[in-house]
Amino acid sequence: MKPIREIHHPLALEKIGQLREHATDVSTFRRIVAELSTFLAIECTDDLATETRTIQTPIAQATVVRARDEVVLIPILRAGLGMVEGMLLWIPSAKVGHLGMYRDPDTLMPVEYYANTPAGMNDSVVIVLDPMLATGGSATAALGLLKARGAKHIKLASIIAAPEGIAKVQSHHPDVQIYAVVVDEGLNSHGYIVPGLGDAGDRIFGTL
Repeated sequence: MKPIREIHHPLALEKIGQLREHATDVSTFRRIVAELSTFLAIECTDDLATETRTIQTPIAQATVVRARDEVVLIPILRAGLGMVEGMLLWIPSAKVGHLGMYRDPDTLMPVEYYANTPAGMNDSVVIVLDPMLATGGSATAALGLLKARGAKHIKLASIIAAPEGIAKVQSHHPDVQIYAVVVDEGLNSHGYIVPGLGDAGDRIFGTL
């Protein structure tokens, strides 16, 4: 397994450029996050188990494919909420849980304040949504919590990732595949991704 799968697509990279732009307004930023999440939804589900069935077209019978795996989306609050809409466009039957975590500004360590996840995740494909994989602290803690609740098949979807965050997640959870649109240079002294796009949660919800 590669540590991370990046989306090398010109349209996705163009949208990343729009997200980075300081002047991008809230509604545009929110829309682009959802659009990029559709790219990630396709990448994260390309290995779902499938089954076939026979249907009747207007012309003849045909054998068609449908996904068999149940998918659970777990956005890390609050920024992860911005990715749910785009994911559900491709996976409308997915269950959605929520994990509330924030990063302590002094220690940069994750603090959990809320957890509501579907029961019976043992056989589900669980996709954790964290648009900015920076230090990796919140994602690592979230993955540990989900495993403790029975999740076995977990993936992590981010829009932008930093090498430090990738390394941390991989060191604690080498079985988890990470997906990102792009991998940036690294973190600054405040734990923000460089060049990044600022605070994704603030920009999605207009709380700058």
